[in-house]
Amino acid sequence: MALDPRTPVLVGVAAVDAASAGLADPVTPEQLMVAAARAAADDAGAPDLLRRVGWVAVPEGSEPVDDPGRTVADVVGAPARTALVHVGVTQHAPVHLALERIRAGQLDAALVVGGETRASRSRVRRAGGEFPLPPTGTPDEPLRTDAELMAQPEIDAGMWAAVEHYACIEAALSHAEGRTPAQTVAEVDALWSRFEDVARTNPLAAFVGNRNDDQLAHPYAKWHSTQWNVDQAAAVLLCSVETARAAGVPEDRWVFPRASLSCSLGLSLSRRAELHRWPTMQVLGQTAAAHLGRLPSDWDAVDLYSCFPAAVRVQQRELGLDPGGTPTVTGGMAFAGGPFNNYTYLSTAAVVGALRSSAADDPLGAVTTVSGLLTRGALAVWSTRPGDLLHDDVGPAAQAATPTVPVTGEHRGQATVATATVTPFRTYVLADLADGTRWVGTSEDAALAGRVTTTGLVGAPVVVDGNLCSLA
Repeated sequence: MALDPRTPVLVGVAAVDAASAGLADPVTPEQLMVAAARAAADDAGAPDLLRRVGWVAVPEGSEPVDDPGRTVADVVGAPARTALVHVGVTQHAPVHLALERIRAGQLDAALVVGGETRASRSRVRRAGGEFPLPPTGTPDEPLRTDAELMAQPEIDAGMWAAVEHYACIEAALSHAEGRTPAQTVAEVDALWSRFEDVARTNPLAAFVGNRNDDQLAHPYAKWHSTQWNVDQAAAVLLCSVETARAAGVPEDRWVFPRASLSCSLGLSLSRRAELHRWPTMQVLGQTAAAHLGRLPSDWDAVDLYSCFPAAVRVQQRELGLDPGGTPTVTGGMAFAGGPFNNYTYLSTAAVVGALRSSAADDPLGAVTTVSGLLTRGALAVWSTRPGDLLHDDVGPAAQAATPTVPVTGEHRGQATVATATVTPFRTYVLADLADGTRWVGTSEDAALAGRVTTTGLVGAPVVVDGNLCSLA
């Protein structure tokens, strides 16, 4: 097909760690991001393309930095405006925005790059040293969201950690599918074993061979969780077709965005009526499938955001993927590594590699993004063959597909458990009241806590007294 000169195209990707980048320990995020940016330009076969980049976007890391994009742009020689993508904005958002601006003629080339060096920082601090402070500055464009991450009753109950929310989702899914806690543990272990097998083929995977069956005895232990303690960075280099041609990028490096779907809807866990579901991802998948004429199960490469097993398992079901499959190209965030706020660029690099090596006539590769606690989502589908780009926000459709309930942290009387999880510190319970309101609180009842891990607690009657509950 004849290509409009403003057609956006991905021309370079790179994923690096300190060793592959040839950097001495300890390494800073800025150093790794510069290395990733240069490697992405080399991947495009056009190192000088960085000097045409007009916009550099960087997601906020685990330690806030004022304007990391400026450091990257200055070092690589990009005459660029900078954007800082704050936590809560989906990792796909800067890619989505860059594609829109390139297609509209507002931008010729863009670099989206993220880096995390929590491992280096931890080693320095354990040794009593001081990790280098980043340069200060102000980004040209801060990207923020006002979407609610947690409802106030969740915060009041002390339900702050992601692991607690995802374990609650897992318990709700287990009940919805008629599984016992023991059966769920076995299914999760099988899924994570397959993910680790993929990680063994990934030269950048940081945590292969660490887990064992004892550590996965009950969701969620350490190796169920995304691993932030990494030194990793990844970059995505995008430009228009006319810029790619002018820069001399070989056409065999071009990868075309075929669907770039965001979702403006953000809903905290307790507000979602169906705790085992995420209709947003179903809408994202169905929208992309209708445009592409192929179901997600027929796409050639898929990397689902894999912060916790529940995130993968829910997405498999919403996208119509085989629950017994292995929807990862990297090996997942527990084994390949899950840099705090930029994993999707690692997965994009891996999916692009798979597409470029595919023998299919029109291979499709997808990367999903999860923001928060299945709070907001996004989906990108790429191909080595050009085609119409679907660039849209599915927020209204997702809202229409997602039933909600009011929430409270105070009640006195009967309730029915909707989900629950036990941590070393407390038991968290979400329960449904007769009037349709969802109560969020904790329990000090040892018998109740015991049922969470043995027979399961979902559906059990409880008595709520303020912000506490016990078995009825």
